[in-house]
Amino acid sequence: MSIRIRPLSFAIGAEITGVDLAKPLDDAQWAEIYAAWLKHIVLVFPGQKLTPEQQIAFGRRFGPLDDHWEDPTYRLPGFPEIYQIGNFMLDGKMSKTKDTGRKWHSDHSYTTRPTLLSMLYCRKIPPVGGTTAFANMYMAYDTLTDTLKGMLENLEAVHDMLNYLTPTLLWKPTVKDPSAMAKKFPAVVHPVVRTHPETGRKALYVSEGQTTRILGLSEEEGRGLLQFLFKHATQLEFTYRHAYQVDDLVFWDNRCAQHIALADYVHNSDNPRHMYRLTVLGEKSGRLYEPGTETQPEQQAERRTAKQAA
Repeated sequence: MSIRIRPLSFAIGAEITGVDLAKPLDDAQWAEIYAAWLKHIVLVFPGQKLTPEQQIAFGRRFGPLDDHWEDPTYRLPGFPEIYQIGNFMLDGKMSKTKDTGRKWHSDHSYTTRPTLLSMLYCRKIPPVGGTTAFANMYMAYDTLTDTLKGMLENLEAVHDMLNYLTPTLLWKPTVKDPSAMAKKFPAVVHPVVRTHPETGRKALYVSEGQTTRILGLSEEEGRGLLQFLFKHATQLEFTYRHAYQVDDLVFWDNRCAQHIALADYVHNSDNPRHMYRLTVLGEKSGRLYEPGTETQPEQQAERRTAKQAA
């Protein structure tokens, strides 16, 4: 049975059928899947019957896997590579991961080693909702004017985990100790535009969930530019929204996509949304944020020049 690839939207996403991921893939199958991933950014494999070992084996072909050391509570017992997210019950209590991903973001952009690939295997889903939306950051960049592209090429932005904790219309985060989180995950700096190392294409790399300011601009200037980029990057023409079925395996490229787990269902134990998440570690990039440098572009340029010379 040959692999079939069906685009899911104009902008992003494809459904892959005709392959059983529970079985070892030959080189030709792997090459076809990998090429489809680079082209479509988000891949959906419906009806996959996978054990944790099989999901891990498939994910490991993309690179080294995260062991989710930062929150071992929700690791699947015996499988640290699989992190459970959703509004499911664990030891008689509602999971604290029930509101994971409620804002547009690229996974772990608040670290110096952002996630390369994220993979969700759907175990339970509410009868209505529980969807994830994805946005194509290549397209977001390509549709900007040349003038703005030229400006953004030289800019860097601050990504901060704490920014994710700002409430939204349908979500009010509860964190007991933000200062402890800030210490655990200090803010980092990434380029506003990243070049994909495999495709060579440029993509926007800012998100409403984690990007707080742009270095070299005043707070007011940066806020206005970021709000424009957030809105521009996630307009409907650039997106695909996936409605899961149990046994869907979905994964995406965080280097050129954003996503959001929408609060579009009743969040109680009668409507569980339970996903097995696996993440592939990316290359080390970016740097820790140095407070006080945000309005000193000349000094930033001097530091970058000195580092390059070194």
